[in-house]
Amino acid sequence: MAGRYDPNPFEEEEVNPFANGSTFPPASNSRPSLTPESAGFFNDRGATVDIPLDSTKDLRKKEKELQAKEADLRKREQEVKRKEDAAARAGVVLEEKNWPPFFPIIHHDIAKEIPVHVQRMQYLAFASLLGLTACLFWNFIAVTAAWIKVENVKIWLLAIIYFISGVPGAYVLWYRPLYNAMRTDSALKFGWFFLFYMLHIVFCIFSAVAPPIIFKGKSLTGILAAVDIIGDSTIVGIFYFIGFGFFCIESLLSIWVLQQVYMYFRGTGKAAQMKREAARGAMRAAI
Repeated sequence: MAGRYDPNPFEEEEVNPFANGSTFPPASNSRPSLTPESAGFFNDRGATVDIPLDSTKDLRKKEKELQAKEADLRKREQEVKRKEDAAARAGVVLEEKNWPPFFPIIHHDIAKEIPVHVQRMQYLAFASLLGLTACLFWNFIAVTAAWIKVENVKIWLLAIIYFISGVPGAYVLWYRPLYNAMRTDSALKFGWFFLFYMLHIVFCIFSAVAPPIIFKGKSLTGILAAVDIIGDSTIVGIFYFIGFGFFCIESLLSIWVLQQVYMYFRGTGKAAQMKREAARGAMRAAI
């Protein structure tokens, strides 16, 4: 057992460095020096970061590549612009299909391409085109009902032919010429419109009557076909009478459109211009 007054084992022993007459303390009692690595704990703020030269070269190379691509794109844009200008000078208009919005199949923009003072007439003509589409579509539905209830398949096939040929034909033959005539103010295009639009009116009136000639059977929902078929099926007869009403409305609207366009055509002096252009065309053909 230790004594009562044993020395404290944790007490440091005082050592006199000059006891042996030496100038410096013994090497064994000297404290270890701290190196920069141990003192800094890897947080040496003055350390330099070596940037490899290869990365600088890569950046310069990528910058040159981007500049080359930019120059190529600029050159292509200039080439496209030059072609568009050449097409515009030649009278060729590059049109983007934008109608109908859910499935664009034609280019149609009355608000931007047609002069303001004739936009109303163009909208009426467009309503006439849509009216013809509605008439032929309802004619197909009514004739389908008649085929199921009363008649044979021939009238149904004719109704399909009327629809798939009538709507695109109307757009190409008279609506598009009127659209271009309003946009470019061309007298010859007005003449093309008048020719085929009068044929359109004749077809609508004929369809509203539907005599049993030319178009066989009851393939058109006119008044005569409606009266004849209502005795066999009341529902199909009602369908035919509705189709008769559609063709009547389309006929009246088309006659009004023709009158409005003709008044504008005469009022602007396009009739005389069309005669002069036709005479020059005939003279060139003769020569």
